[in-house]
Amino acid sequence: MQGQRGVVEVLASLRQQLEKRGSKSIRELGRTFRALDSFDGNKKVDRQEFAVGLRENGVNLSAQEYGVLFDYFDKDRDGTVCFDEFLVGIRGKPNQRRQALVDKAFLKFDKDGNGYVDAADLRGVYNCRFHPKVQSGQMTEAQAFAEFLGSFNDRNRDGKITKDEWDEYYAAVSSSVDNDDHFVQLMKTAWKLD
Repeated sequence: MQGQRGVVEVLASLRQQLEKRGSKSIRELGRTFRALDSFDGNKKVDRQEFAVGLRENGVNLSAQEYGVLFDYFDKDRDGTVCFDEFLVGIRGKPNQRRQALVDKAFLKFDKDGNGYVDAADLRGVYNCRFHPKVQSGQMTEAQAFAEFLGSFNDRNRDGKITKDEWDEYYAAVSSSVDNDDHFVQLMKTAWKLD
């Protein structure tokens, strides 16, 4: 029980320190973790990278506190922390306004209410034309779409995106977008929502 309370206290300290740095601190933390992960691109950081990333963003904790946080967020006990899950854990789930758009986008494709959408349903609507790598010529629209689909945690490997997988993906996206209006615009543009 004491260990769990330690996590709550350390998380509160972490959030407080990030809040003092301002509204862009979560986004900056995400950028730092992505830069630390540039070697293999697996969207995970090890114990040392985790502590370095937090320190570089003005989070001052003891070695024991970094360890408590790392162990808490290392969900599968593989010695790494998925930084999207970490950012969601810090920021939390999308607020009501954001979640309403996430739900609206999902329901646009789940017309029969079966709780999932197929990749084929998304292809005609998801707009990859403005993806930065498409714009720079590094990727085709097809490659950007494949990368997008790969971002979902398709647990069953069946090519179907469940509502839970959709929500997890957009919780991670939401955690790295500080401004509600920007998130709304992102969703409306990507999914042609009105």
